[in-house]
Amino acid sequence: MSASERTVATEGTTAAPATSHTITLTINGAKKQVEVAPWTTLLDLLRESLHLTGAKKGCDHGQCGACTVLVDGKRVNSCLTLAIVKDGAEVTTIEGLSAGDALHPLQQAFIDHDAFQCGYCTPGQICSAEGLIREKRAKTADDVRELMSGNLCRCGAYSNIVAAIEEVMGACTRERDGRGNGQGRHAVGGGRGEER
Repeated sequence: MSASERTVATEGTTAAPATSHTITLTINGAKKQVEVAPWTTLLDLLRESLHLTGAKKGCDHGQCGACTVLVDGKRVNSCLTLAIVKDGAEVTTIEGLSAGDALHPLQQAFIDHDAFQCGYCTPGQICSAEGLIREKRAKTADDVRELMSGNLCRCGAYSNIVAAIEEVMGACTRERDGRGNGQGRHAVGGGRGEER
């Protein structure tokens, strides 16, 4: 039991637990201190308090992936993640992937491959794909399908989504192997040019 939750036996009253805490997050490269209630999800913090509405509230149960963001470079369902437990973390949303007006390679590939229809799932798909590429576990289209299976597309654009991811994965592999043209800012470093 924490100090704020201890009871004062001599007075017969209980102290209420703290209703908010200050946490520090680096969000899309900017350090922010925010007040959060212990039950606030990362998704609600991003959307309601910070007005970053790219991550979507789909199922609110971690089943659709529309809320996927990157936390310390790893993909997470922000609807299931309490903001308070990510104190000190680096969070990247769809808004933070690109550099200025230039699209991130995954964003461009999704456009080029018509990998979205209604677009509701697209921010989560792209953030998840960025995490997948960083993990370097996917070697085949089947691997991509399996590792992206936590992100649903109700419109059924799956084959186009896989094609877009494979295109960027191929470009990243060529860059790593020294066969790239040196012109791209591929998913391995994120939109702001730093290695993560």
